[in-house]
Amino acid sequence: MAFTAPGCTGSSSNFGSGFTFRPTFRSVTRTVALATALAALPCGAALAAACGKAPSGELAAQRVAAVQPTHTGPQLYEGPVWIKDALYFSDFSHAGAFPSRIRKLAADGTVSTFLDDSGSNGLAVDAQGNLVAATHKYKALSRYAMPGKARSAIAEGFDGKVFNSPNDIAIAADGTLYFTDPDYQKAAAPGGQPVTGIYRVGTDGKVTLVDGTRRNPNGIALSPAGDLLYVNAGDGEVKAYPIADGVPGAGRTLIQGIDGGDGMALDCHGNLYVTEHGARRVRVFSPQGKELATIRVDANVTNAAFGGADGRTLFITGDRALWRIALDVTGKPY
Repeated sequence: MAFTAPGCTGSSSNFGSGFTFRPTFRSVTRTVALATALAALPCGAALAAACGKAPSGELAAQRVAAVQPTHTGPQLYEGPVWIKDALYFSDFSHAGAFPSRIRKLAADGTVSTFLDDSGSNGLAVDAQGNLVAATHKYKALSRYAMPGKARSAIAEGFDGKVFNSPNDIAIAADGTLYFTDPDYQKAAAPGGQPVTGIYRVGTDGKVTLVDGTRRNPNGIALSPAGDLLYVNAGDGEVKAYPIADGVPGAGRTLIQGIDGGDGMALDCHGNLYVTEHGARRVRVFSPQGKELATIRVDANVTNAAFGGADGRTLFITGDRALWRIALDVTGKPY
């Protein structure tokens, strides 16, 4: 995701490691809480300072006590996304067709149901502030208008077939969408794809397969400059796919030895926060793949996102639990 600071002219300026300010500030101010603060900052060193310092060493996140389980059987929270002044996340069980709803954690700590029967997993927010969802119920990508909640389909299939079970989402500055399609909730509805794939949805609505060779691709994220697509999968690797003229190329292995990789988040330096499901941790890696920190929790984890009033709280979803940890760095809202 990219920003232009008011008053900054000439060529794009960088702050941090790979975080580029480009002329797309107005299109994202509605979607990132930290944009308001950035708008008041001058160029140069002050912008670098606003990014903050990435975590290091061993850390622990704390449970959000207000978020309690809503089912007696197996249940996961997924797809955290910060929109305006609240965190939204999917809440689904493993019964039948994996029934799911979207819950909302408000800034005052209250928890409510935002949308019943969403059938959703991963969530994101587009440039207009609408909720974008990977919906296994519909085997499609869906958009829910905010605040009205009306659903519309973004992508419903590829090569004449519906998807398996869309899982996680990344949205480029120009509106191009990328998503993963493993088979974890494939049984939620009939049909599916012959591969578990990584897909691109162009601004014209055309769907293309980025990579169909990886077993159960899961977490997906874009570098701050939008020139790299990161994806982890059942192969235990995070691969980086270079993007040229809006089209991803062949992936290269950036990180190996990921233990049950799930969702990912990025901070403003371009550091990757990779959730490792059964290992009950989030590991932080530099854009070069160097391990920087480990954030531990007390149950299996699924995904992570930055939020809060200053964009410096990392929210982590998992097995019947939501955690939070205050950091000294800003990051992306999903």
